[in-house]
Amino acid sequence: MNQPRVTIASVVEGEGEISALPVLLRRLMHEADIWTADIQRPFLLDRGRLVRPGGLEAAVEAQARRVPADHPGGILVVIDADDDCPASLGPSLLARAEATRPDRRTAVVLANREFEAWFLASAPSLSSRAGLAEHLEVPDNSETLRDCKGWLTHHRRDGMRYRPRVDQPALTQDMDLDPARANSPSFDKFCRDITYLITGKRGGNSRSCPSTTKQPSETP
Repeated sequence: MNQPRVTIASVVEGEGEISALPVLLRRLMHEADIWTADIQRPFLLDRGRLVRPGGLEAAVEAQARRVPADHPGGILVVIDADDDCPASLGPSLLARAEATRPDRRTAVVLANREFEAWFLASAPSLSSRAGLAEHLEVPDNSETLRDCKGWLTHHRRDGMRYRPRVDQPALTQDMDLDPARANSPSFDKFCRDITYLITGKRGGNSRSCPSTTKQPSETP
């Protein structure tokens, strides 16, 4: 008997994430032996509109229509924490999203401070990738560093600036997920939230990947 296809519809604030987030989601799905997941194109909404009353709600409503009620998966919101505290802004955004569509599983993740901080948390695996220098090391302040994009530009060997729309998907494909989880609590939360969207279960080992609760292999 065929299992319902995992479907994830997302909301992002950066243009780089439009291409990079689906790459990351597919990698996690493949780790869970899920090969035919329906990863919808992310809904782009600038941060100002997203945090204002009504902005997040409209985006969640639009994405909820792309997730069948009887399918595993749900709505994923991924934004940069910037100078906000993830522990306060994240739960408030999640409460708004869940109130908008309580009939859909929803997760909100704030990358601390930026999506690119997850690259820094896995820096050695990105050595010599996408124009970066050799022998990169994880900076001590990878989760609190301001301007992670600037760090990536500074550590390029080709003299070019880091370009989110071009480099972000490539680095997302190449980054080693295990050290990223070990070095970045916000990335670890991201992975745990994807497990929740797939399975409907929260908690458990914070280092468990979606593959620890594998779904039956899907067929188209």
